[in-house]
Amino acid sequence: MANLKEIRIRITSVNSTMQITSAMKMVSAAKLKRAQDAITRMRPYSLKLQEILGNVSATLDGNDGVYSTQREVKNVLVVAITSNRGLCGGFNNNVLKDIKTSLKGQYAGANVKILSLGKKAFDAYKKTSHHYNEGFGETPYSIFDKLTFGNASAIAETIMSQYAKGKFDKVVLVYNSFKNAAAQEIKHEQFLPVMPMTAGASTSKVEYIYEPTKEQILEDLIPRSLKVQLFKALLDSNASEHGARMTAMHKATDNAGALVKDLKITYNKARQAAITNEILEIVAGADALKG
Repeated sequence: MANLKEIRIRITSVNSTMQITSAMKMVSAAKLKRAQDAITRMRPYSLKLQEILGNVSATLDGNDGVYSTQREVKNVLVVAITSNRGLCGGFNNNVLKDIKTSLKGQYAGANVKILSLGKKAFDAYKKTSHHYNEGFGETPYSIFDKLTFGNASAIAETIMSQYAKGKFDKVVLVYNSFKNAAAQEIKHEQFLPVMPMTAGASTSKVEYIYEPTKEQILEDLIPRSLKVQLFKALLDSNASEHGARMTAMHKATDNAGALVKDLKITYNKARQAAITNEILEIVAGADALKG
């Protein structure tokens, strides 16, 4: 059994860790509120924009636009959206696992490049042949340092430009979609080419009057929709990160509390054993003197 000094040092250490995890939980809870409000406001706009886009494109040929052309998939760009920091449970690992499964499955045989939006993805792929950031600057993952629609639009424009030039035949987003503070869902979402609207997919029955033409409206609407789609994915991931970290720190704080409780029990047992040994030694000494 460890001596009393070692147990006291360990109790102090675990208490310090528990204070840190508790503080991190409160910080994440505060950030989660802002991030949750942002994605909650963004989703209705994104869904309505996609509904209008689907309604407008429903009567057009799916291969009419530069962003709608279906090509043989030889070159794939995977946009991996993770966090810049850890201590958030399986938040980042879930994205990396999904990509790993896709590389061995549906993208086997294709030339796959990975654009990392998030330092954890960047660290995972920077030394692999899949790493890609051509045209995106040295650190595209730094977008989370200042997450704005303008910064997301710049990345979306570069992706669209490279797709239009034929550098990639397919672009997908892999990220955590925010459900609630305790639950996130991995999304593997096609970004390009824009999928044609299937029959019955749109619930809107509104008849629109188009001015100037459907084709010209789509030419402006599709790029705008793609920028919104990427920004929504980033907001989703941001809210999911804070929710995952808050949950992880809550569990860590509870586990630390349970560990301190067990250590105190161990300390008391060791202390009682030490006192008992001292009493036995005194009694033995007294008996020896009598003898």
